[in-house]
Amino acid sequence: MKLLLCFGTRPEAIKMAPIIHECKRRNISFKVCVTAQHREMLDQVLDFFEIQPDYDLNLMKAGQSLNSLSAAIFNKFDQVLELEQPDLLLVHGDTTTASMISQVAFHRQIKIGHVEAGLRTYNKSSPFPEEINRQIIGKIADFHFVPTINAKNNLLSEQVPLEQIILTGNSVVDALEWAGVKIERIGLPQEIHNIQTCLDPKKKLILITGHRRENFGKGLEEICEALLELSQNTDIELVFPMHLNPKVTSTVEKTLKDKPNIHLIAPVSYPSLLWLMKKSIFIISDSGGIQEEAPAFGKPVIVTRNVSERMEGVEAGFSFLTGTSKTKILKEANQIIGQPPNFEGKKNPYGDGKAAQRIVAFLASLARSSSNE
Repeated sequence: MKLLLCFGTRPEAIKMAPIIHECKRRNISFKVCVTAQHREMLDQVLDFFEIQPDYDLNLMKAGQSLNSLSAAIFNKFDQVLELEQPDLLLVHGDTTTASMISQVAFHRQIKIGHVEAGLRTYNKSSPFPEEINRQIIGKIADFHFVPTINAKNNLLSEQVPLEQIILTGNSVVDALEWAGVKIERIGLPQEIHNIQTCLDPKKKLILITGHRRENFGKGLEEICEALLELSQNTDIELVFPMHLNPKVTSTVEKTLKDKPNIHLIAPVSYPSLLWLMKKSIFIISDSGGIQEEAPAFGKPVIVTRNVSERMEGVEAGFSFLTGTSKTKILKEANQIIGQPPNFEGKKNPYGDGKAAQRIVAFLASLARSSSNE
């Protein structure tokens, strides 16, 4: 069976990396194609996880629209499929890359496996455009690797046949474990030592991230106002690795630049982000990946979104939905500072570190079935 794994962003690369390594461990033949929807941030992860793509479409352009990116993917990726003609395409999650390459493969009647399938808010505007991307892939995928029971139930309610749904857990937990072993072997990167020089070890650390399109403008402004007020507590300090999008940096710097107890820094590498999560007392973020990773460190997350496709964390008490409301963010933040939640004995609701093993075992069974036909 000819297997092609495709992705284009840092989060996709992190979650596909354990599958790539498991394929190598089991001597399963595959090739990797990246669109480089995110260039620099993707390259950091490829380097850390020791992944060498067979095809690099290098499609990132400054300021490009979703439509221009989509058109480029349709054109360039079709050429890859013409050359490779794989039996199965493996995609991840909800990005423009995942949605577009799935449609290109569908047009060529190539089977599609969808990793991290079944996540839903059923609100087409949140997250935008990811919610519709997921639903499109869900309609055309042949195999759905779901991380949780909730995701499985979503697909069943959409009339996806049960035999096409494989419950695996989320490979982000596998990636965390792999990263932990590597960092222990090679030591902390210099980037972390640089960050440490600007931090006060006597203060409690709060990690901030933000990049969702639906929060651009007024929403992000209100988040920044909440952070500014929160920073007036002299016992804490905030670290905000800013997303490279100018719509993020301009808004954040306008309110938070050169303010006491607030460190606005460039985007950090994956191991540095893990270190910051581990050192923080809690996280304020609109990131889906952080909602999944933080429980592994026993860290609560204030989620600056009105809805989440990852309600397992909310139900388990790890995540708190506030939207962009300054009042709600401050209420939850002060509650956590005053009375930190106790997660002792609680497991990460998103996985057990064996998702890649389950996914690749299923792929191996497909290959055996194909060879016996």
